[in-house]
Amino acid sequence: MTTRTQKRHSRIEALSEAQKLVFAPLSFQALGAMLDLGILKFLDKNSVTEQDIIKELNLDEYTVRTLLQVAEVINIAELSEEKYSLTPEGEAFLYDEMTIANFNFIRNICYLGASELTASFTRKSPEGLKKFISDKESTIYPLVPALAEPMKSSWYNFDNLYSDNCFDKVFEIISSKFNRIFDIGGNTGKFEKLCLKNPNIEITMLDLPENISERINEPALQGCKFYPVNVLDTNIIYPKMGNSAILMSQFLDCFSKEQILKILTDLKNNIDENSSIFILEPFTDNQVFDAAKYSLVHISLYFTCMANGVSKMYTEKEMTELINKAGLTLTKVYNNIGPFDYTLLECKQNGMV
Repeated sequence: MTTRTQKRHSRIEALSEAQKLVFAPLSFQALGAMLDLGILKFLDKNSVTEQDIIKELNLDEYTVRTLLQVAEVINIAELSEEKYSLTPEGEAFLYDEMTIANFNFIRNICYLGASELTASFTRKSPEGLKKFISDKESTIYPLVPALAEPMKSSWYNFDNLYSDNCFDKVFEIISSKFNRIFDIGGNTGKFEKLCLKNPNIEITMLDLPENISERINEPALQGCKFYPVNVLDTNIIYPKMGNSAILMSQFLDCFSKEQILKILTDLKNNIDENSSIFILEPFTDNQVFDAAKYSLVHISLYFTCMANGVSKMYTEKEMTELINKAGLTLTKVYNNIGPFDYTLLECKQNGMV
């Protein structure tokens, strides 16, 4: 039986957690300021006093004291005998590749645009994107190659960190069955560069014309074939894909369910019985760690306010339903691909196993 005291304590804890959410945007920006001003890096050296920081970094007392008080309550720094030192959480923002990439992506790509989430959901368009560019473009993707810094590097560092760590395993799986591969949404060409190391593999990158023009003259991609295409075009024409593997790596999450169904249906109608479609995704329901699922469902909000207004990170169940609706058969599931628990789905035309 729950006592009145227990209910009161539970209520207090709930209110405490609620305040963390209320002030989270300010905590986030304070952390950015501590990074910009060198405070986090200085704290990493050893235990230091306020005066040590003021003197070493040439900052005023107001700035240092205010930021250190925030650092303490958000557990980025700890105070002992009037000296501050970095916590493991604080160290993550200096040394952990994933944390750094996530932080810079949210800070430089998503933060301002997130203020337009309600409008983005209502209008089914990335209203936050208008904080940075004119309203001529309906999605962020054609704009990425021309983004200003630090937006451009933040976008690529985040986008590449996760799926890139899967490519060795994905290549091993696909190349054991096919020597002809079409990579739809090839992005920076990391997978293509891996394929080009094997002279027996024929690799073609399919992507938006804006990205193809960015990659086509790269020396490291010489030998790769290129095919500019917008997969949402009504009368899309794909290259002939018989007896081949079609890879979509972290690509279909860039589209709504209706758009994914169109893409898969078009591909189903373009391949033959000897071809397979491979879909690589970090499905939200296949994550080992709670923090991974927490991150992924929040990335859905990036798609809402900045990318296209209609897509999200999907569950494996949702993707499987779309595969079936498109007239494809899911023939094999490869789990735990790479360090971030990606899943690789292999599909064929109905009846072809």
